[in-house]
Amino acid sequence: MTIPDMFKYFKTSPEIIKLAVMMYLRFPLSLRNVEDLLHERGIDISHDSVRFWWNRFGPAFAAEIRKNRISRMRAYSNWQWHLDEVFVKINGEQHYLWRAVDHEGEVLDYFVSKRRDRNAALKFLRKLMKRFGQPQVIVTDKLRSYGAAMKVIGSAERQETGRWLNNRVENSHQPFQRRERAMLRFRRMRSLQKFVSVHASVCNHFNQERHLYSRANFKLNRTAALAEWRHVGAP
Repeated sequence: MTIPDMFKYFKTSPEIIKLAVMMYLRFPLSLRNVEDLLHERGIDISHDSVRFWWNRFGPAFAAEIRKNRISRMRAYSNWQWHLDEVFVKINGEQHYLWRAVDHEGEVLDYFVSKRRDRNAALKFLRKLMKRFGQPQVIVTDKLRSYGAAMKVIGSAERQETGRWLNNRVENSHQPFQRRERAMLRFRRMRSLQKFVSVHASVCNHFNQERHLYSRANFKLNRTAALAEWRHVGAP
């Protein structure tokens, strides 16, 4: 079975499309910032093209990256998850963005809801466990919705709470918050859910944790991540 070429009817080369999508998703740049940076490289495109490309190809790129990473993650034990939620505004209305990361800081999944009650926490936990299985420990803040949801699924004994135990997921909010400010917020709940899922996959792919090893190893890992990105979406 042959895989269809997703760039078949596009005049722009796939390399330029992938570069524009990577710049927009990886860095806190606006659409016009990406247009200007590409213009300095001699690539003349419109910011509307960047918007169309990330909407068209971003979910496909993210799905391919996520598929490869999940297959590798299932080979390791789900030792510890960190769960947290932050406030986001959509058209002036307050919503909640739930986030889960593993013990190494890799973003597992996002979930957007209008409430942060037991039903929202239960839906998020079931979504996580369906994809990644059961963890040994789930670290949360003291929001009661987590405890109520874990009692329903029979994982109450796995929960841990503490003042500084959840710093890992608190810090993982920062890349998205910087990106949110560059985008001047969101207008629809659906567009927020779409963007955070794509943004998380791209951040995981390029997150090299440079503080954990030498400069030489960091450069090797960064080159490998860029090489893998260039092959995303290849037929």
